Amino acid sequence: MQILHPFVGSIQQYSQEISDPDRYRPDRCPQCEADRPMTAHGFYCRTLVDVEFDESILVPRYLCHGCKRTVSLLPQFALPYLRFGITVIALFLIARLLAGRTLGAAAVAARLPGMPYQRGQFWIRRFQKQAERLCAALATLTAPPPAPDFLRRALHMLQATGWIAAHRFLFAEVRVHLLGWPAFLAPHGRVAALRPAAPPA
Repeated sequence: MQILHPFVGSIQQYSQEISDPDRYRPDRCPQCEADRPMTAHGFYCRTLVDVEFDESILVPRYLCHGCKRTVSLLPQFALPYLRFGITVIALFLIARLLAGRTLGAAAVAARLPGMPYQRGQFWIRRFQKQAERLCAALATLTAPPPAPDFLRRALHMLQATGWIAAHRFLFAEVRVHLLGWPAFLAPHGRVAALRPAAPPA
């Protein structure tokens, strides 16, 4: 399971902060809710592309001795299961869907010149499918503005709230993904485990 790292700062500062496993250690398991601190359980490496950053980062993991499952502390500037950071995706969607720029010009606005147009189309499709749900979830943070459709309304609400602040609320409080969970995950972002059908009686 992934939860958000409480650290607020730059990517470079994040890399320094996580060297101390005790600093942000969860004091209880979010899965079984065992009321005792989790044990540091190493890191995993993931790539991240953000504004002026294209490298790998380490994500700390912690183990619950009650349910024997691990929890990863994902930094708040990264989206689960996507290589690109929130800032560049936000810049692209704003340029393309609010400013009406071409796919190529939107990629330049996101500081991703030369990005394949298929990637931008992929982000747009996922955001379009998620827009109505985002509007409903973000209504607790900001008043829904008048807009001709859910797509523009969601973008304005994200702008008013702040994309990273909105992601922090959506992910931590209601388990909503900015671009929607991948198909292989259950609705709340957990890996779907299909049970075999029971034999006929």
